[in-house]
Amino acid sequence: MSPRSVVTPAGPPAAAARTGPGIRVTPPALRDLDWIRGALQTAVALEHATMPLYSAAMYSLEVQNYPSYNTIRSVLMEEMVHMAIAANMLAALGGSPDIKGLRPGYPAPGGGLPGGVMPDLTPVLARLSTRQLDDFLRIEAPARLLTERERRSAYPTIGHFYDALRQAVTANADRVRRAVRAGGPANQVGGNLGYPTFDPDDPADPVERFLHGIDIITHQGEGEHERTIEAGGTYQHEGSHYARFAELRHRRRYRAPDPARPLTRDTEADFFRGEEIPWPVVINTLAVPADGYAAVLAEDPDGPAARKELDAFDAAYTAMMAALDRAWNGPAETWWPSLGAAVERMNDMRVLSCFNIMRQQVPEAVVARLEVLYPREYKLLADRTDLGRPVFYGPRFWNNAARNNVARDNSALR
Repeated sequence: MSPRSVVTPAGPPAAAARTGPGIRVTPPALRDLDWIRGALQTAVALEHATMPLYSAAMYSLEVQNYPSYNTIRSVLMEEMVHMAIAANMLAALGGSPDIKGLRPGYPAPGGGLPGGVMPDLTPVLARLSTRQLDDFLRIEAPARLLTERERRSAYPTIGHFYDALRQAVTANADRVRRAVRAGGPANQVGGNLGYPTFDPDDPADPVERFLHGIDIITHQGEGEHERTIEAGGTYQHEGSHYARFAELRHRRRYRAPDPARPLTRDTEADFFRGEEIPWPVVINTLAVPADGYAAVLAEDPDGPAARKELDAFDAAYTAMMAALDRAWNGPAETWWPSLGAAVERMNDMRVLSCFNIMRQQVPEAVVARLEVLYPREYKLLADRTDLGRPVFYGPRFWNNAARNNVARDNSALR
């Protein structure tokens, strides 16, 4: 399934509601076990789609330490766990998680995240900035903090998507139990890493374990319930992803006001009056256009050198995705080494990005022509890049395996 596929089968067109361009949402009454499997593959894609965004911001920090770096890294690590939970649930239902075929793609045509989630958002790979943090807060936002315009879709938040999945699991409880007991060809990965796995022989109710897995994802993202943006007592009341990004946005630690009052968009700043968080030194990377800098590289006299570094990063990223895919879909005895190989490629990506790609400056003459080169994307790029300062390349996160598959498919259609 494509990373931007709908959670389907969609059912008859007359019965399907649209949530964004080309996206159809299956009515609740038609959400069967096949729909749940499709939704879980979309969940894998959805959780993964946040990782390049957060990684690009984290890599852009000149010093890979201190509060901002550690905050982003902590969220990124939990997003990896969330993707693993979704993959384990899909594997438990007899599915085979597709990771090597994921192709995030930023900025995405039509906007939004996989599955038609928050179609009002146009995510883009960019350096850390207050503007980029606004996008991160939108990604992690609980529903009560949305504007009326942001609510106008079937899945205005990641939480809404998981609510639909939770309801479908509950409605198909007996089918879910039978499917888990029957098992499947894919592996359960990470049983000793602190997140749920689903053993067909486990006497615990798999439905309850599925719901617990969904709760981990939503509580760590948005908060334990609508009255708080903390992840809850299970997580020692640590801040949710929303709270952690809000700390960076307000440059202050979270501290609930006394006397207590509801957190709203209007009162949010009052909840971040704790210790000051210094703003880090950020490398001024050029936000990545949809062509992966192709037009820029064509005009850059040092384009071949920059392309070499970008290609090396993409090769490491592609290898990481393949290793993760093998962890779930390869021989059971090799899932741990495959996971280790993925971690090694992650470290390669950090080094290749921070010490190679981001040292390649985009010539001033090329920066001056960005509006000509990217007339449709220029505002997006300018919003997330300081065009008045020296500008550098950033990682573009191209999964070459998925891109090659798309190219072969397009060739076959000619």
